[in-house]
Amino acid sequence: MKSLHGLIRQSALILIAGLLLVFSIVIYAGGDTLMRRFVDARLLGLAETLAKIVEHNPDIMKAPVEDPVVSADVSRGEKEQLQVSGVTHSLRVFSPEGVLLWQGSDAEPQQPMTEHVFDQARLGHVVVETVESVDGTPVRHLFLPIFREGKVQYVLQAEASLRLYRETLKELVLLLTMGAATILLVAWLGSGWLAKKVLSPLAVLSTEAETMCEADLGKRLILGSPYQEFRRLTQAFNSVMDRFQRSVESQRRFVDHAAHEMQTPLTVMQGHLEVTLLKARTHEEYREALINNLEQVGRLISLTRSLLTLAKFTGDTPPVHLAPLALGALIHDLLAELKILFDERRITLSFESQPVPNVHGDAQWIKQAVMNLLDNALRYTPSGGTVTVRLETAGQWAAVIVEDTGHGIEPEHLPHLFERFYRTDWARAKDSGGTGLGLPIVKVIAAAHGGTIAVTSRVNEGSVFTLRLPIPIQETVPRSAALRVS
Repeated sequence: MKSLHGLIRQSALILIAGLLLVFSIVIYAGGDTLMRRFVDARLLGLAETLAKIVEHNPDIMKAPVEDPVVSADVSRGEKEQLQVSGVTHSLRVFSPEGVLLWQGSDAEPQQPMTEHVFDQARLGHVVVETVESVDGTPVRHLFLPIFREGKVQYVLQAEASLRLYRETLKELVLLLTMGAATILLVAWLGSGWLAKKVLSPLAVLSTEAETMCEADLGKRLILGSPYQEFRRLTQAFNSVMDRFQRSVESQRRFVDHAAHEMQTPLTVMQGHLEVTLLKARTHEEYREALINNLEQVGRLISLTRSLLTLAKFTGDTPPVHLAPLALGALIHDLLAELKILFDERRITLSFESQPVPNVHGDAQWIKQAVMNLLDNALRYTPSGGTVTVRLETAGQWAAVIVEDTGHGIEPEHLPHLFERFYRTDWARAKDSGGTGLGLPIVKVIAAAHGGTIAVTSRVNEGSVFTLRLPIPIQETVPRSAALRVS
C-alpha cells in the first residue's frame, strides 16, 4: 500500500527535478546563444577594423602576403581583440576568385573553405560558419565582403578558435549538474521534514481513531492543528461519530423495545400453556386456550412484519422502484378494499379528491403508507365516527390527508409520535393491538420518496395526518373531475 508521506516526497522530488531540467536546458541554450553572439560580434569588429584599413590604404593588397607594415597595423588591432576575448584570432584577405592576397602574421594554417559559403560572400553577404581544425578544435569563420565602386573587390575572412567557448559550456554543464544535485538533495530532505510536520496531525488522528471502542462512542477527537484542512477532517470525523452514536443508540432502543414488545405476547402464550397443562381440560377449554395463543401469534407475526419492513428501509438504498403513479386511482381502489372494515365498526369512510398530477412513487409502498394511516384512524375512531381521506395539490406537493374524529393526541406526544414503538398513554390503556410501528413505517416510506408526514390534533376532536409527496416539474395536472366515495 502506498504511503502519503512517500508520495509527497516523491512528487516534490519529481516536480523540482523537472523544473531544474527545464531551467538547465534554458540556461545552457541561452548561454550557448549568447556566447556565439559574443564571438561573432568580436569577429565582425575585427573584420571591420581590417576593412577600414584596406579602404584607407587600397595599395596594401599589392604588398606581399605577409607584408610587415600591414601585419603590424592589423596585428596591433588583433592583439587588442585578443586581450578582450581571450581567444585566438586570425585574419585573411582573398580576391573574389578565392586567391589568398594577405594574412596576418599570427594566422593559423588555413582551413579548407566551403565553396558554397565563399560564393555567398562573393555575392555580397556576410557569412558565418563553424568548422573543425585538424586537431578537432572547432573554429568560427566570418566572411565579410569589401566593396569598391559597387562591386566586391575583396573577401575578408576572420576566424577564432572556439576552444574556450567549448570549455566554458562544459564548465556550465558541470555547474548546473552540481547545483541541481544539491537542490535535489535539499528538496529530498526538506520534503521529508515537511511531510512529517504536515502529516503528524493525521497520524495522531489515526491513532486515536484506531483505539476507539464501543465504550468510547461519546468521545470526540480534539486535534490541535493549525491547518484548516485537518480541522475540517476532525470536524467531519466527529460529525460521523455523532451520527454513528445516534444510530447505535437508536438501534439499541429499537432492540430493547422490540424485545419488550415480543416478550409480552410470548409471556402470555407461556402462561396460557402452563395453566392449560396444570390439569386435564375439556375440549372447550383447550379450544379457548388455543384461540388466545393464536391471537398472540398473530400479534407476533404483525410485529415481525413491521420490523422486517423497517429493516428494509434502514440501509442507504430503500427498496422503492419509482414510476409515474396516479394517486387518485390507487387510493380509490384501496378504500374500496377497506370499506367493509369501517362498515363493521360503523365508521363512515369518505374520499374527496381534487385533480392531482402523477407522482413518481412505488405503488406498493405508497399503498402501505396510506393503509397504515387508515389503520391508525380505524383503531382510534369510535363507532359512529368519521374518517375522511382527501387528495389535493399543495404547491409542488401532492397531499394525502387522513382526518378522523377520534380521541385526538395530547400536545406533548406529537413530537414523538413517529418514533419506533412510541405509543401514547391513552393508546396503551386502550390496548388496541397496535405495535407502535405503523406511523414510523409511514415516515420512512415518505422519506424514501422525498416526501414528509405531519400531524395536527386536538383532544376529543380528532387528528389530521398529512402525507406529502413531491410532484415532478414536468408533470401537469390531469383533467379529471373531483371524486367522492362514501
